[in-house]
Amino acid sequence: MKWKSNGINQRLQGVLSEALGVTPLFAQLLVNRGITTPRDAKTFLFGDLSSCHDPFLMKDMDKAVARIKEAIEKKEKILVYGDYDVDGVTSVALLSETLRVMGAEYETFIPNRMDDGYGLNIQAVKVAKEDKVSLLITVDCGINSYEEVEYAGECGIDVIITDHHVERTEQRPAACAIVDPHQTGCMYPFKNLAGVGVAYKLVCALTDSNAEEHLDLVALGTIADIMPLVEENRILVKNGLKKLRGTEKPGIKALVEVSGVEQEKITCRNIGFALGPRINAMGRIGSADVALDLLICKDRQTAWQLACRLDTENKNRQGIQKNILRQALDKVEKEIDLDEDKVIVLSDDAWHPGIIGIVASKITEEYSRPAILIAFDGENGRGSGRSVKGFNLFDAIGSAENHLVGYGGHKQACGINIKRDNVGLFRESLNKYVSPSREDKDADGEALKIDLRIPLAYIGVKLINELDLLMPYGQGNEEPLFCTSGIRVKTQPRYIGTSGFKFLATCGTQTCEAITFRKNQITKPAKGDVIDLAYAPSINRWAGIDTIQLNIKDLRIVN
Repeated sequence: MKWKSNGINQRLQGVLSEALGVTPLFAQLLVNRGITTPRDAKTFLFGDLSSCHDPFLMKDMDKAVARIKEAIEKKEKILVYGDYDVDGVTSVALLSETLRVMGAEYETFIPNRMDDGYGLNIQAVKVAKEDKVSLLITVDCGINSYEEVEYAGECGIDVIITDHHVERTEQRPAACAIVDPHQTGCMYPFKNLAGVGVAYKLVCALTDSNAEEHLDLVALGTIADIMPLVEENRILVKNGLKKLRGTEKPGIKALVEVSGVEQEKITCRNIGFALGPRINAMGRIGSADVALDLLICKDRQTAWQLACRLDTENKNRQGIQKNILRQALDKVEKEIDLDEDKVIVLSDDAWHPGIIGIVASKITEEYSRPAILIAFDGENGRGSGRSVKGFNLFDAIGSAENHLVGYGGHKQACGINIKRDNVGLFRESLNKYVSPSREDKDADGEALKIDLRIPLAYIGVKLINELDLLMPYGQGNEEPLFCTSGIRVKTQPRYIGTSGFKFLATCGTQTCEAITFRKNQITKPAKGDVIDLAYAPSINRWAGIDTIQLNIKDLRIVN
């Protein structure tokens, strides 16, 4: 992997260090994240909910609030319509619980991935008409549902769209209100809210009595949807993690317990790799209604039963995923010219359309380039794509839209519908889009970003404790990485478990344990080797003793 180091700005480093009372090294980490003034630094490190923007800055928020309150007062039936992923399910849970407290008459609907497909659909609108729904509110979908919204209007159903996806065209759905920070003409300062973040802003505008109660749901959806943890998202997630660690909601407590996570220590990583996948599992291979039932469940016994069901389905999903990944890796080796194809496009008739998105992310990680996997049913294919940082996959797919039946998504993740005969043309068009001159959209992935090159002696308890102020880590606010050259491997590396190894690393007077759980991706050195090491430092607490530990991200043997 290529390593790319940031430069040092001693002037800004000194200003922030003095103003905040932090070490110069920590100040430089802030500068590396584009934080260059004491005011911005204090907001980033210590910003609270009062720092969030007024929800009424969003275009049409006033219209949405007025129409919802009118529906509640007149006892109209409301339908909350969401997506089947974690972002969508948490959005439905958040808004439906708010409507319940407000005394609304409402129902919820989450489409089945296999039967209904993504987003608002005509059949669901027909059912809503039969159920005498007069107001339909979308969450985490709807911004590109032009025909469906028009049909709802013909059925006498008003539609409020809340979404965070990008408009595909300049056409605007004929809704009575559209709340989406990406829409043309919206002046909301922060554009990167998750779908549940937009739903939260709607709830804040509707009532200030119970919005903060559901920040646990906001954290779950925002992290699982891999939204950038900067600015307002950072504030919402920080407070949401606190709420999760102390939540008394039976559903979330059962989910945490069945996942084997310590509730008091929930992190973004726990959500990304333990809680989120279990919520997602039903939406991928079954009905996401089970996940919704869990999140809004009030009974502990029922919550435990639902959580166990999600856990079982997640294990089933993992088995399917492992099989598809093996097949996809084999296809890359046999069908893809990695020197020519900067975007990997694969397809198969036997793949499960609910699983291919996860596998696409694995392929992207393995080959450091965007990947799109397509599952075919007859002549019709559903595809899911994942991108690398710095490459706008949504724009790339848009450049090839004449080969598609439809598409949607955002910079880092997209879904497509395509006919079998068009796959070759689609692949060719995508790769033509990636030209050598497109330096700002590098489909070959990114170098390992090193925050600072420093002597090992600079790594101490004070600096590591300061790093906690940067949490939560995630998209847009990655864990800081350091690099030290001339480290000697003091002990013979030994394997730990089935996926890692560790050894003692020494440089000058400093000796630390270095450890990795990615032995297949990192070169294993030998005792006595001199290495360059890229790592994230942490404190390892064992048997009441604190020691500095270097979590290896990459290494190079130089002797």
